[in-house]
Amino acid sequence: MCQIASPCLFPGNGPSGICLSYLLSGYRPYLDAVAAHPNPVLFSKLQEAKHLSIIDQARRIGHEGLEGRSSNPVAVLFDTLLHPDADFGLEFPSPLQWRLEPQTHVPHLVLGKACPGGAWHAMEGSMLTISLGIWMELPGVNYRDLTGKRRSVANDRATPEEISSYYKNYVKLKGLQKNFVDNAYVTSVLKLHRDHGEALESEAGRDDSRDHAQALEDMSSSPLVFPQGIWEVRGYQRAQDDSPVPFCLFAENVVLATGASDSPVRLAVEGEDLPFVFHSIADLGAAISKRSLGQGSDPVLIVGAGLSAADATLCAYNNSVSILHVFRKRVDDSSLIFQQLPKTLYPEYHKVYHMMCSQTHSAPAGPFPDYTSFPEHCVVSFQPDMKCILQSASDFKVFKISMALVLIGTHPNLFFLKDQGQYLGLDPSKSISCKQNPIDIHPFTFECTKEANLFAMGPLVGDNFVRFLKGGALGIASCLTKRLQKKKGSLIADGGGGVRGREGLV
Repeated sequence: MCQIASPCLFPGNGPSGICLSYLLSGYRPYLDAVAAHPNPVLFSKLQEAKHLSIIDQARRIGHEGLEGRSSNPVAVLFDTLLHPDADFGLEFPSPLQWRLEPQTHVPHLVLGKACPGGAWHAMEGSMLTISLGIWMELPGVNYRDLTGKRRSVANDRATPEEISSYYKNYVKLKGLQKNFVDNAYVTSVLKLHRDHGEALESEAGRDDSRDHAQALEDMSSSPLVFPQGIWEVRGYQRAQDDSPVPFCLFAENVVLATGASDSPVRLAVEGEDLPFVFHSIADLGAAISKRSLGQGSDPVLIVGAGLSAADATLCAYNNSVSILHVFRKRVDDSSLIFQQLPKTLYPEYHKVYHMMCSQTHSAPAGPFPDYTSFPEHCVVSFQPDMKCILQSASDFKVFKISMALVLIGTHPNLFFLKDQGQYLGLDPSKSISCKQNPIDIHPFTFECTKEANLFAMGPLVGDNFVRFLKGGALGIASCLTKRLQKKKGSLIADGGGGVRGREGLV
């Protein structure tokens, strides 16, 4: 039977969901009485109302005069407070002091497919993060203190294994476990209305196992009155024996914190579904581990000019696998990510960039055996006989390969929303894309402009770095806390800070 769950539910238990849970649990940032900030204008604004939490005055403080690699003003503000002058390579201590204020707690549930940490648990453990380790940390727990790492130019970046462990331990250290439901898969997020008939019509419109009479009995037996526009969240949780246990929860607010790595971007060319074409670097690692790919194999084709393609190139090259590297851009294109990375911090990526520039198909002789790059080329098709056809502006080329890795990005999979969430984007005529078409939100609350009581944060709104997604948590926490204070009687709470309706969820 469906029951009320919480004032707030959010699918996604990565750093976005963890940070928001921390703030909704009553942890609030204040200006430390003995702290300073290198930005005198910002510091002056902070001192004007130092008795107030940053959550209560983020809009007043604003972001005027602040700069950062985010288009969201709250994200830039919060990052400036957590990591002053970080973009200049400096490490000023944060002027914030964190206090636990239980009276500001907003009941919520975080639904995740695995343990807290999200997609970080599935990433290749030997790679290094682009961001420095301290930029990956969440409020209140120092990354170096928890991992035991010391600062140095050589090891300031972290491995996915270190980061996923940090996030998992963070939840335990801050006592957030009660808010997290692991092994939970959301399959539908649907807005219902106050009228029970409308709710039943929306249920009957889907292929649901319950019949109309049973749904009516469930609805009529509930003593609770649904507020206007409540959200119904359906899904299943994997039990210990791996069997799916269905759940149905209600919430007045839903936060989309699912990240951007759900689905790989495809080339949409002939033969892309053939069994030797893959879209994950993990498949390359598996083939090397199984020794089905090695020094004597036909070349592996790597498509893409981003960091995932660079990681795959390093993996194959370090295991003596021949590489054909195909990408659309010129090697001197200023938009290539390699030109934006300092050589001292990212030597391995600059090595790949040097390979891309110096050992092209037109000048294959060079210091890197078994590597050839194909700038300004695209894949025309993959053939069942393990051949691929490439096209440039002047000709076609055919190669026999052992496997192909298409690593040209990922995009979010919002299949559980109406129209896959497309109507929420800046351009409703296009699919949601973290770079080209993020979800359209109010800049200070992160509430979707096209759907009340639906919020989005992190990569879904264009904040692809952990540094900046924390600003989304601040904006959402500020909005929900104020609404709870103004409207306690209408929020679906249990009065004691606990959560009802978790039967079947462990």
